[in-house]
Amino acid sequence: QVQLVESGGGLVQAGGSLTLSCAASGRTFSTAIMGWFRQTPGKEREFVAAISWSGGRTRLSDSVKGRFTISRDNAENTVYLQMNSLKPEDTAVYYCAADSSGDLRVAVGGYDYWGQGTQVTVSS
Repeated sequence: QVQLVESGGGLVQAGGSLTLSCAASGRTFSTAIMGWFRQTPGKEREFVAAISWSGGRTRLSDSVKGRFTISRDNAENTVYLQMNSLKPEDTAVYYCAADSSGDLRVAVGGYDYWGQGTQVTVSS
């Protein structure tokens, strides 16, 4: 069982940066695949990034490659999403997710646990 709590969202101007954090509790965090997804009203939740349990493998959606970085600190039970060069189209609620499968999945259904989300708003 893993519990997830996101933080770090807020309002930022286009071109700015934000770092999201996801604090996890539960003894399986260090072996879980961690992912970030985002969702805007009326649209499906979409994959943003995922990271392996060791941090050695990452996967990013094409829309954020070169701008976002995912990382994790297993000692602190925290996963991060560093977001640079933000665009208005990055505006969304960002969700942290955990999966025990070992694969860097992009599908929402591939993740077992979810946080409540944190709002990111990028103004033009």
